[in-house]
Amino acid sequence: MIVMNAKTENRVKKILVTGGAGFIGSHIVDRLMETVNEVIVFDNFSSGNMEFIEHHVGKSKFKLIKGDLLNTEDINKACESVDLVYHVAANPDVKLGAVDTRVHFDQNITATYNLLEAMRKNNVSNIAFTSTSTVYGEAEIIPTPEDYGPLVPISLYGASKLACEALIMSYSHTFDMKSWIFRFANIVGDRSTHGIIVDFIKKLRDDPEQLEILGDGKQSKSYLHVEECVKAIMFAVDKSNEAVNIFNVGSEDIINATEIGKVVVEEMGLKNVQFTYTGGNRGWKGDVPRMLLGIDKLKKLGWNPVYSSKRSVRETAHCLINQI
Repeated sequence: MIVMNAKTENRVKKILVTGGAGFIGSHIVDRLMETVNEVIVFDNFSSGNMEFIEHHVGKSKFKLIKGDLLNTEDINKACESVDLVYHVAANPDVKLGAVDTRVHFDQNITATYNLLEAMRKNNVSNIAFTSTSTVYGEAEIIPTPEDYGPLVPISLYGASKLACEALIMSYSHTFDMKSWIFRFANIVGDRSTHGIIVDFIKKLRDDPEQLEILGDGKQSKSYLHVEECVKAIMFAVDKSNEAVNIFNVGSEDIINATEIGKVVVEEMGLKNVQFTYTGGNRGWKGDVPRMLLGIDKLKKLGWNPVYSSKRSVRETAHCLINQI
């Protein structure tokens, strides 16, 4: 088992983080830099931001590779002598799939296949993958457990992540790899670059008197702060040891789009903002109106979320207002 605490840091000599300059990836890098011997960030900076990792540049245990997962030579070289891969790189924009049907196939599925092949060729046997709650589609059981099925994603993004999961599981079996698959709720926090909170802040900067909310504003989902998310990931990798380990990661409550709008308005210090709605029970084609993940597996291991969805949203809004 790969463990991430300081006592056994010498057993984990080199960790590769794909998408390590992105929102979640850079927070994973921050945490890893506290414990392991060497951290390699692999990023093409299509959505990653150098500012998120520049505080590590120059440190002896940090290495940055500007490369693309669609370039097999780049990723083959990056996987040399690596002990564990955190595969975070992906195109995370769920809505984009309805406009560009190719983007999630290339940047999620093909990219993951190329990574797995590079791992196989370099005898890298451990991978932690950041998946998504959208693999469940419109689940009829809420909170939704990890063994829910059949999995029927309704977005191309969700479909691509499910395909990545299947590839990782089959590689784990066929080539004796070990994998951790994390199905995330909505992860928010410092360095967020997209999503409902970012959208609301931008809209209210443009028009402080009115906020347009997609759908009917009743879409209700779980939100988790990125710092708690990273703690959950590290905890699960440390404490679980199956060939394939699948975990939901989220909070234990939900918040709807209108409530998020109210929080953002409050944090921006605005008054008398009129909310308008585009109508319908979902914000866009592929949007899931209600999502709450069951996190009993993680809780049985000993991890529990501290923040509620509302607190995660408020902390994020407070932080991003000064960044956007």
